[in-house]
Amino acid sequence: MQRQWLAQEHLDRRFAKMGSASLFTRPNRGWIRAIRDALGMSATQLAARLGVSQPRVTALEQGEVEGTLTLQSLQKAAQALDCTLVYALIPNKPLEQMVRTQAERMAAERMAAVEQTMRLEDQAVGTPESTRQRQRLIEQILSTETRRLWEQR
Repeated sequence: MQRQWLAQEHLDRRFAKMGSASLFTRPNRGWIRAIRDALGMSATQLAARLGVSQPRVTALEQGEVEGTLTLQSLQKAAQALDCTLVYALIPNKPLEQMVRTQAERMAAERMAAVEQTMRLEDQAVGTPESTRQRQRLIEQILSTETRRLWEQR
């Protein structure tokens, strides 16, 4: 658990330094084409640098736009353009928040079943007590059941 928390914290700090994921949004015609055009390099010239034919460069650029280009091919194109390929999965929200939200969902599911049974037996507890129990359950899930958070039910 401690190791997982440290990993979350470390990655969340790195992601925060990266700024908005929108900075990494691929241009409409792809990064290869955008960089090539900005450099004033023709497809034929890039093909020569890659050691492939000009139609292969067109296919590479199209494959990038379509999302079918392999990372290996993208890496080779980046090198030929004197660029560094950066590959990352950037979470839409902090990892710690994602884990807590999932624990809250899990706790809500468990509490709903228990609260229903208690209501049927005329033993329902008030909102403040229910809130305290829910928070305790969330903390218990976070401390002992993180491996089960993402199991499908």
